[in-house]
Amino acid sequence: MADDIKDPERDRLSGRLTRFAKVGAGLSGAAVSYGANSLFGGDSADARNAKALKAALGGLKGPLMKAAQMFATVPDLLPPEFAAELAELQTNAPAMGWPFVRRRMAAELGPDWQGKFQSFEHEACAAASLGQVHRAVAPDGRAIAVKLQYPDMQSAVESDLGQLRSLFALFKRLDGSIDPTQMIVEIGDRLREELDYGREARLMALYGGFFAGRADIRVPEPLPSLSTGRLLSMTWMEGQGLLAFKDAPQETRDRIAALLFEAWWSPMTKLGIIHGDPHLGNYTFGGEDAQHLNLLDFGCIRIFPPRFVAGVVRLYRALSNDDRAEQFEAYRSWGFANLNDDLVETLNVWARFIYGPLLDDRVRSVADDVPPGEYGRREAFRVRQALKEKGPITIPREFVFMDRAAIGLGAAFLHLGARHNWKALFEASLEGFSEEGLARRQAAVLAAAGIDQVP
Repeated sequence: MADDIKDPERDRLSGRLTRFAKVGAGLSGAAVSYGANSLFGGDSADARNAKALKAALGGLKGPLMKAAQMFATVPDLLPPEFAAELAELQTNAPAMGWPFVRRRMAAELGPDWQGKFQSFEHEACAAASLGQVHRAVAPDGRAIAVKLQYPDMQSAVESDLGQLRSLFALFKRLDGSIDPTQMIVEIGDRLREELDYGREARLMALYGGFFAGRADIRVPEPLPSLSTGRLLSMTWMEGQGLLAFKDAPQETRDRIAALLFEAWWSPMTKLGIIHGDPHLGNYTFGGEDAQHLNLLDFGCIRIFPPRFVAGVVRLYRALSNDDRAEQFEAYRSWGFANLNDDLVETLNVWARFIYGPLLDDRVRSVADDVPPGEYGRREAFRVRQALKEKGPITIPREFVFMDRAAIGLGAAFLHLGARHNWKALFEASLEGFSEEGLARRQAAVLAAAGIDQVP
């Protein structure tokens, strides 16, 4: 019985050293390939470097894989060759087998843990970078999802974050137009938060309260009695994925897009909070003909300072009015330094792309004749080319998950072929907006939920 309740995370130092050696070997191999490719040069050198890095990371799971996937979804962070290769990395990790699951569950809920469920499925129904999900039935008969973190993830995060600096050094040798220092800090902070399932449960409850009373946007309910810091039980949400509706009538696809838009941007403008991972697996649609959205997975929630959200609104209005002075001030409020007219115009290339659908007062798609996987790539390339002459520039940390949300949602809208007056949707979310009001609401809601504010 003692073996059954052994916690696999006890020997943190051993796990960290093993992880460091494994990751380091992979990145060292990529660096050797980089040196060879640079020596021989040629137009395909970047593509060969990208393939070498993909090969180095392809056998790894956990935090470094999660970070690689983040890089691939932020177009202005990586050269296009790297983004394309990293985007092909498998998102599913092999699930833990039943003997291992049994030990992990005992470590979290005690040796009698199986008696706390009416039933618990041995096989995982989903597995990802940091954990896996099992279906179960709670004592009260409700169907629930049980999210179990892989062992030794805290050690893996700290080890992988150290190695990420080597990874970014490799990127900077290829393209020095962007200084990713703040991005590394941001990704590290968010990865640490994602391992705290207690925090995720509190954020799930916060979102549930925000959308309370609505039948069209639904959030799981956490079950504290069956949860710990590394185990999260929640009510099961039945539904189908977005791709099941690619061929649905236009009206259905447009309704789905409107629900996604509101589920992401209303919490942003009302509370300064955004779901930082609009991955297709993080929401489903239930009811006849996709009548409601199930919003899932609250591990990657970004809480923004009110000044940053105010800057988002300020730049939107400055671009609408073609007000260059206000554009300067919006970028300054985000933390951009050493601004000049040429640099602001370069930043506006990306801003006009992100805000483009919101500035156009008509029914339209988010981007015409652009495949979902290419959304933002052309504009990011233009920005990077310009920054090679005018940069380097340090990107404020908040942009990692702001960009990720915008690009991920845009790709979802393209998958759907959705058409809306996006400007009207965004203006509706801004009704009554003020930085002061946002600050008051955010402080009150986070205090009530027991969540620390993010600087």
